[in-house]
Amino acid sequence: MRETVSDSPPFGQADLTNCERELIHLAGSIQPHGLLLVLTLPELVVQQASANTAHFLDRPVERVLRRPLSELGGDCAAQVARLIARHDLSSPVPLQCNLGAGEPPKRFEGTLHSVGGGLLIVELEPAPPNAGALPSADIGHDVLMRSVSAAVQRFSAASSVGTLADAVAQCVHDLTGYDRVMVYKFDPDGHGTIISEARDPRLESLLGHHYPASDIPQRARELYLRTRVRVLVDVGYEPVPLVPRLSPATGRDLDMSLCQLRSMSPLHLQYLKNMGVTATLVISLVREGRLWGLIAAHHYSPRHLRHAVRASCELLSEVIATRIAAIENYAHAQVAILVQRLEQRLVEATSIEGDWRLALFRNPRTLLQPLEATGAALFHDGEILCCGEVPSTPELRALMQWIEDGERVLPFACSSMVQADPAFESLTPTASGVLAVKLSTTRPDYLMWFRKEQLLTVTWAGDPTKPALGDTPLELSPRRSFAAWSEIVRGTSAPWSGAEAVLASAIGTALADIILQVHAVRLLIGEHQLVAIRAAVQSSPEPVAISDASGRLLYANAGFGALAGPDGKSLATLADVAAMFDGHDGVREALLGLVPAREAFRREGQLRHAGRGVVPVGVRAEVVPGRDGVLLGFVLTLTDLSDRRRAADARRQLEQKLAPDVPQSDDVIRAILTNASLAAMDISDGPSGPSVAPLLGELEESTQRAQALYEQIRRFDLDT
Repeated sequence: MRETVSDSPPFGQADLTNCERELIHLAGSIQPHGLLLVLTLPELVVQQASANTAHFLDRPVERVLRRPLSELGGDCAAQVARLIARHDLSSPVPLQCNLGAGEPPKRFEGTLHSVGGGLLIVELEPAPPNAGALPSADIGHDVLMRSVSAAVQRFSAASSVGTLADAVAQCVHDLTGYDRVMVYKFDPDGHGTIISEARDPRLESLLGHHYPASDIPQRARELYLRTRVRVLVDVGYEPVPLVPRLSPATGRDLDMSLCQLRSMSPLHLQYLKNMGVTATLVISLVREGRLWGLIAAHHYSPRHLRHAVRASCELLSEVIATRIAAIENYAHAQVAILVQRLEQRLVEATSIEGDWRLALFRNPRTLLQPLEATGAALFHDGEILCCGEVPSTPELRALMQWIEDGERVLPFACSSMVQADPAFESLTPTASGVLAVKLSTTRPDYLMWFRKEQLLTVTWAGDPTKPALGDTPLELSPRRSFAAWSEIVRGTSAPWSGAEAVLASAIGTALADIILQVHAVRLLIGEHQLVAIRAAVQSSPEPVAISDASGRLLYANAGFGALAGPDGKSLATLADVAAMFDGHDGVREALLGLVPAREAFRREGQLRHAGRGVVPVGVRAEVVPGRDGVLLGFVLTLTDLSDRRRAADARRQLEQKLAPDVPQSDDVIRAILTNASLAAMDISDGPSGPSVAPLLGELEESTQRAQALYEQIRRFDLDT
């Protein structure tokens, strides 16, 4: 059911039953340490104003409304016009100006931002040396910049969330001077825990305290995302209403979501009063668009911050969020390394031992420690393998079936199975907590981790259950006592963190991949001889094809495919190979008779090649018997005789050219020719290939040059 405005209580009228829906962004009032003006565009005429203008501008609100901003004195109108021209005002931008009819006009600092309906909201607070300026944590510009720089360097050096939180608490405490600064982190359910604090030593520590999610209503969480820094100067303030309450331009309450002066919910103020807190500073920590946590500062007397200090706090919040992202992403990278090592070890175990499951459980610590589990179980192929402390086998099967039948969201994470289903009460001693990932999309294969029951002491700041409602405002307060109390949670394990769920999913994904690899590895192990032969055959330049006993081709190497030409891709049987040969040389008949006759043969024939025409080839067929006389198949080897025949032709041509009429008495010429003939024989009788003919050509040219040189020598002798 979609929530509507009519379902939500107006600001200040919520009680404990509906405070989640209180319209806190429509407060209609501000804190009294500043003033607020609503201006029209482009005229910059005041449409609404806070009722305290007389205090700050020496003009009652009636004399401010419907007046151009320029008539109020000072340079505020000019500064606002300058900002309008230079900035996108969808979010607040800083504003410094003089305003008022006095001499000199009063100095103010604040922000300006736009809202719907062509309206601008100007928020102003008196700045020193105004007499009306509040005492505040004011820091000189140079000191402030050095403090911010030092804080950024310290945050950047943090290697864990805990170290970062400690640095944040101390740096913000030093920068702002609040009595207590806490770093507050939310869990997936919205509950918060103080993970670090810096405080006045006279104060009792709140470190480790837990706060229920209801302490921060959802609307407040949404506003924390939009406005990263919120300041409450004095919890005892009297709200200053807007005049008029409804916008003349829209007829509705003014949207004050981005207003820093906006009044706070009376329920929240009562909450703080019950804690004894007077002033607060809240800084949002946003990660991936969600509220990761808060920096909450408490002071026990009124406290104000100048805008420069607030802006510095917002800057630091961005740096902190970036560092959190870096730390958590590094943790995910470490998860990837861990999973990669596990995967490598299991694959190696599979290739050596044939069963990855044994390797997974050989060292239980490797499986349990990363997830801080006390036990684990693998459900695979109907079998269960376990390590650590686990329930009985029937209990494990019942748990697996419950997860499978319930179509649970995976990874399934539960810290209290007895709360999830009372039927699992018997699991409490060994498996109060369960984290499960599925390994197959077709079978109920799971890997599960377990955590046994532990007595978990949770320190809450007040009772996390809302108190019974009464008739007085005090009884409607969210807390009437903030003395820490302990809740003993029975039947519950330590909760599984988001990072642990990510790690479990990564391990599950890796195992699913490993299972697929295992099937391949087992196939390789079972056929290792064939694999070795396949590798040798594939790398051989000699064309080879393998068929089964029925003549169906199982494999042909690259050499066979090259010799068969374009038609080779469509070859499926020995009969297809036979059809490629000329029927006059007997090869076709021999191949067709190979399956029924089962007799090896060697022949030479003419292969019809789509690109090369007729190719002379040698054909050798071998019969491969198996155990007990069972025929495994045939090995067909082809030899391209083209180069060999070209070499033979080239040799014959060379011998004819090298056999001129030479006198028997000319021993030199005879020796040259004999040497050339022997060389031609060695070349042509060696390994055949495309290089034989060029070599014989070179031999012919060399012999002819030798003969020519010999003739020159003879003529030289005759001339002398």
